[in-house]
Amino acid sequence: MQRLQSCIDNKTKPLGALGRMEALMLRLGCILGSEAPVLQAPQMLVCAADHGLAARGVSTFSSDVTWQMVENFLAGGTAVSVLARQHGLQLTVADCGVARAIPGREAVPGAPRLLHCRVAAGTQDASVGPAMSTAQCAQALTYGMAIVRDMPGNVLLLGEMGIGNTSVASLLLARLGGVPLADCVGAGTGLSAAGIARKQAVLQQALDANALAREPLDALAALGGFEVATLVGAVLQAAAERRVILVDGFITCSAALVASRLRLHVLQRCVFSHRSGERGHGAMLGLLRAEPLLDLGLRLGEGSGAALAWPLLESACRVLREMASFASAGVSQGIPPGAPVPLPTALPRAASSHLPPVESGDGSQIAIFASTP
Repeated sequence: MQRLQSCIDNKTKPLGALGRMEALMLRLGCILGSEAPVLQAPQMLVCAADHGLAARGVSTFSSDVTWQMVENFLAGGTAVSVLARQHGLQLTVADCGVARAIPGREAVPGAPRLLHCRVAAGTQDASVGPAMSTAQCAQALTYGMAIVRDMPGNVLLLGEMGIGNTSVASLLLARLGGVPLADCVGAGTGLSAAGIARKQAVLQQALDANALAREPLDALAALGGFEVATLVGAVLQAAAERRVILVDGFITCSAALVASRLRLHVLQRCVFSHRSGERGHGAMLGLLRAEPLLDLGLRLGEGSGAALAWPLLESACRVLREMASFASAGVSQGIPPGAPVPLPTALPRAASSHLPPVESGDGSQIAIFASTP
């Protein structure tokens, strides 16, 4: 870290002039263990699943939208599909437990690909008991680890899809972070004030029904979703493999939160892409001590914020690799902070403070007075 910081400080620029990009350069260099980091074969992983809570009216959309959107991902019609094409990100959509199974299809090079890692056809209703069993939670974690192990490259971008999964993120934030539920629950897919109040009441029932589930894996099993659990496994594996993990919004942050409670140092491998418009996301970022790169008011999910932030990571690595140092460019370096600043030699004292008058444009004279040195 010290070597990297020195490398950054000695680029041909005033100290700190690249602002928060310098912190990003330092983070990426540390993750990849290089003063000339290269991001290779970036992988966008979107995990999808359904939730029993959705039947309680916690979303403006029905669970049918989950499988329909998965098909839209694969057809290239979602926002993250468009951004993945633009930036050359390999998009993988994992069916972790969509209520209606997604039919398999032949993989086409460069096109979005589908993985089947179904634990079940959606979780149970967490408002009346655990959303999944301990065994199901463990299976989802295992799937997430296996997915990442089979992926090329050194960058993992996180995305998700699942009607009702802002409820899961709110529940995990409240339970693991100790944040009041009212500060965790937002509009999700566009609930009205009355809808948010109804959602909060249902989520309070879920917390009460699973009051004893307080350890990270217990809370994940009781309150979480298959896609979130799969993402937790993916984060753990990516961190162990020293990949850069680019986290999206509220739901993927909840996976990072659980993973960090299992292995604290996974956060050293994470870059947080944006601050979403979902109410609880600010508190989530605070718990993770994360400073996101963007603040665009997004609340789409899918991995869209991670894809939008991706070019900043590419730029940070390229600047770290290619920007000249003062020594290599033959440019004189500025005065180090804290060093005494040499004063100019004294100017000769003026014989008179009154200088000769100057003719103005209309022929009148303007007297000029110089201040005494």
